[in-house]
Amino acid sequence: MGGRILVPTVSTEQMKAIERSMAETYGIDPLQAMENAGRSLATLAQRMLDGDVADRSIVVLAGRGPNGGGGLAAARHLINWGAWVQIVCSHPPDRYQGAAARQLRILQAMGAPLAWAEEGWELPPADLLIDALIGYGLRGAPRGPSRDLIRLANSSAAPILSLDAPSGVDTASGKVFEPHLQATSTLTLALPKDGFRQPEAARACGALYLADVGVPPALYAQLGIDVPPLFGRSPIVALIVEDGQIWAEK
Repeated sequence: MGGRILVPTVSTEQMKAIERSMAETYGIDPLQAMENAGRSLATLAQRMLDGDVADRSIVVLAGRGPNGGGGLAAARHLINWGAWVQIVCSHPPDRYQGAAARQLRILQAMGAPLAWAEEGWELPPADLLIDALIGYGLRGAPRGPSRDLIRLANSSAAPILSLDAPSGVDTASGKVFEPHLQATSTLTLALPKDGFRQPEAARACGALYLADVGVPPALYAQLGIDVPPLFGRSPIVALIVEDGQIWAEK
């Protein structure tokens, strides 16, 4: 049957509560959710490259937080699938912590091509650019290396796939800062964010998708969020933003 399903959105505070409860109540390690995010991101990248990443050139921009960790996990999957991946980290290795640092160490052990953002650096040509610089926690305009990488990415001719939100978009208010990334597609995680209902933020997202990262339905119920079954057919769902609401096709 056709039709649409209304998809609830979440605030920054709700998203923090979801991640905290996953770890503390359900014992789901942040690395598990990060792996789910990374594999889904790599899968959507594969779709954007006509179903085959072998010998395709992909640049991954990875911040030092959980969003960057998801990008690093995606980079590993894409390398394993035969892509030519160049990973550009926003900060030196000793600035990465927690699960993101573990993802970085795995790539280092693999001998993956890693580079560190430096002044005057240019991005190499690519078939696809993955933005995993800043997640839902952005407050204020991007600064430092992330700002510089956003500007470089916007000057690239490659299509851009953003993880969770285009870097430079405030997911709480929907405000779009300068600089920000204009994504071709965005893969948001768990549930879409409140700010995506705003027209300017929706435009920055490009085609919007939602990925299952393993949040138990009971957790949503405990937080008073009514979430219909969304992933019965696929762990990645296309979303439609229309008149301030977000919908998924049945």
